[in-house]
Amino acid sequence: MQVSSTLGQGDTLSEISQIAVARTASIHRTTGETNVQVNLNLDGTGKCIAATGIPFLDHMLHQIASHGLIDLDIQATGDIEIDDHHTNEDVGITLGQALHKALGDRKGIVRFGNFLAPLDEALVQVALDFSGRPHLSYGLQIPTQRVGTYDTQLVREFFVAIVNHSQMTLHIRQLDGINSHHIIEATFKAFARAMRMAVEVDLRRAGAIPSSKGVL
Repeated sequence: MQVSSTLGQGDTLSEISQIAVARTASIHRTTGETNVQVNLNLDGTGKCIAATGIPFLDHMLHQIASHGLIDLDIQATGDIEIDDHHTNEDVGITLGQALHKALGDRKGIVRFGNFLAPLDEALVQVALDFSGRPHLSYGLQIPTQRVGTYDTQLVREFFVAIVNHSQMTLHIRQLDGINSHHIIEATFKAFARAMRMAVEVDLRRAGAIPSSKGVL
């Protein structure tokens, strides 16, 4: 974990060692429709291996890793001869489970994240909270049914799956955009940046649960 840039002069070695615990997860999920393996490191450098059989989804997973500065290795096979729905959803489920596991009890994290991402004419805002309460407010208006071979309805299904299994609250707002690819990619970049902010370690919390209730 990279913590040196946020350390204060009063931080002790014991405090640092408590924070510098590996936040990783490996989840293998198998159903009658898909076989998904996700390896995740929250404190990575943006490395990504994505092989889901859905090229556009792979491209978006690279955005999550690169802009979220997390390391991802996602391997999936599924019944894409039928359509991409099952694989798309189950990758989202497994990634959500990996996020939930890697965050553990969520002690000491910032918890909230927000980012406004432009991509040419598209502008998308994402706000999220690792609250323990799954909720998605989805405000995208994607003008075409497909980007390449990817059904754009699956964008919402992907985020529904992540939200439910990582137990986050997620709001997605489209402020501008007419190009479907730009709108979706801006969404994934904003999500990655907001997530990067939310999972950062807040040294001022000294490892405490980030809630006035003392529990998430």
